[in-house]
Amino acid sequence: MTTDQILAALQSQKPLVHCITNYVAMNIAANVVLAAGASPAMVHAEDEVADFAPIAGALTINIGTLSPNWVSAMQKAADAAKAAGKPWVLDPVAHFATPYRGEVVQDLIARGPAIIRGNASEIMALRGAATAGKGVDSGDSVADAEAAATALAKAQGCVVAVTGEVDFATDGSRSARISGGSEIMPMITAMGCSLTALMGGFAAVAPPLEAAVAALSLFAEAGNRAARTAGGPGSFQVAFLDALSQIRPEDLADDAGVQWL
Repeated sequence: MTTDQILAALQSQKPLVHCITNYVAMNIAANVVLAAGASPAMVHAEDEVADFAPIAGALTINIGTLSPNWVSAMQKAADAAKAAGKPWVLDPVAHFATPYRGEVVQDLIARGPAIIRGNASEIMALRGAATAGKGVDSGDSVADAEAAATALAKAQGCVVAVTGEVDFATDGSRSARISGGSEIMPMITAMGCSLTALMGGFAAVAPPLEAAVAALSLFAEAGNRAARTAGGPGSFQVAFLDALSQIRPEDLADDAGVQWL
């Protein structure tokens, strides 16, 4: 499937995306998924996630603000999605910052995500490489993380997406670089988290690698458009959501920002 076909499928099918994300990201992530054309559900209660995950088109898990009850909910949701044949996306936010976060992420990875999306430092650290990351911020370039991403994808049998100035996505065999976006985007909290939620929407309607590339392409194009009118981070958020809601499949038909390797 091409990017325009995948966006058309998302906008016509409006898949339900089960999002277990952090407190900081809930609002913007839900709005991004809605603006793109899918339907978000921010469900994280331990008592209902196992029943909810199978009825969604895809699940996304973001470990940004961990607590024991949420970890249990993440585990139950991942297992339920996997058992139901539903793809799920993992965002290993700052997993290298504390031993607790690292243990949680390793447990979740063992539960078989279809896609792992992170910044360069997060992906490099998952392969045991030294990084310059500080908390949730990456201190490494996407180019530096490409080899680690490819090795991780091969080892886990999943797609790995690394986001930064030029994004990179790979399944271990096929890879793509996706350019675009705006330098304002890193100045807005939870943009990466919302991208993970959006990637879940695409994973509900397309194979994992094509879904990841389509989500990255749409995000980049919306960033390009928002930057034309935004005066700073505040107005950029509004312009970004507007752009997401206005982009049609034919706008992505030429895949201008995608380089398949």
